[in-house]
Amino acid sequence: MNSQRWMNRQFFSFFITWGVFLPYWTGWMIHTKGMTVSQASLIMSLGLVVRGLSTLFVFPYLSGKFSSRTLLNGMAIGTLLSLLCSFPANSYTSLLVVTLLLNFFYPSLMPALDSAASVLIQKRQLRDYGKSRSWGSIGFVVSGMILTVFTGTLGDKVILWALLLGILVYIALSVLPAPAVLMEKPSATKMKKGGMMQLFRIKHFGLVLIIVILLQAAHASYYSYGYIFLQEIHAPKYLIGMILNIAVLVEIIFFLIADRTFHKFSVGSLLALAAIGSTIRWGLIFLFPTIFVFCIAQTLHAFSFAMGHYAFMKYLTKHIPQVQIPNAQGIYSALALSWSTAVFTFFGGYLYEIEPRYAFIGMIICTIPSMLLAIFYRKLAAKVPDPNDHREDSCERVIHEHSPLRAE
Repeated sequence: MNSQRWMNRQFFSFFITWGVFLPYWTGWMIHTKGMTVSQASLIMSLGLVVRGLSTLFVFPYLSGKFSSRTLLNGMAIGTLLSLLCSFPANSYTSLLVVTLLLNFFYPSLMPALDSAASVLIQKRQLRDYGKSRSWGSIGFVVSGMILTVFTGTLGDKVILWALLLGILVYIALSVLPAPAVLMEKPSATKMKKGGMMQLFRIKHFGLVLIIVILLQAAHASYYSYGYIFLQEIHAPKYLIGMILNIAVLVEIIFFLIADRTFHKFSVGSLLALAAIGSTIRWGLIFLFPTIFVFCIAQTLHAFSFAMGHYAFMKYLTKHIPQVQIPNAQGIYSALALSWSTAVFTFFGGYLYEIEPRYAFIGMIICTIPSMLLAIFYRKLAAKVPDPNDHREDSCERVIHEHSPLRAE
């Protein structure tokens, strides 16, 4: 069994579907099911709450009970059933229930795939995680470009069909032989590596967590309304997928050069730069609501998301014991990538209905405080060097092992 090829295939097939769901699901509810922007934003916000609960509590619990392959297949089948329920769902309540079910099962495939990769790395059956994960990024870009062509010619109704087809392909590929180690049931002595609350006793963890929560929350309007905003400013439908994928491409480029280019930058400096880049990004979209400027602003995703994510990973390698890294990742995933985005998706939806541009400039309510806190943290860390700074774990390794590259 070629574990490298298996991992490449799983990442590619999953992220092809993620490239449909993440940017297009809100637009599908609005344009196909007749939801208002505020209704769709509330549904997506509640979905993100469920997503956070699932990835923080349900997934870790189930991963201690079932093999990686069983968990991956179970989550994929749950996703398929949720999507099938989407066809007859036409009311607000039914769409809410369907989206909550979808967010319970579907996003957990991402940490499940990363966990499978970690097992293979530990067993020395996967040599190059970065190469496998790059296939996921390629899948994300490819799906957006292909879907743009079909939405432009057939309308937004194809979004659900594309997602359904992608999940069916993913399930079909999951039936094929998998590495034997992923079919092993976890031992009873697994887990319990220390409570999550112990993380907050580590120097500056709480402060850094608040900064990255604010940085990631600032993407709420972009994730939920970027697609419909591009339609608002009359972007051709066949170009929307390409425009959205600019962010993914610059993110990939950033991570390829980050460890070599930014290894001498402190965590505080990186967080401050990320906040500055994020503030400029949303300001540009507000001041100049044109397709050309939106494309330029997309390149700042390398700062607003990628640099902030890289800074957090760098903090983990320097200050968090290896045994606590999964717990830190769980908190980061739930609070920064799910729940905070949920809150600000609702806030952004309220602003969008007043004036679409307000949804983006409103995100500086996150970026400016994060910038001030990052500058404060930078000075604080410079005054009191941490004894763990000699730790030899490279940031690149932790990024490879834990980072979900989201165009989120």
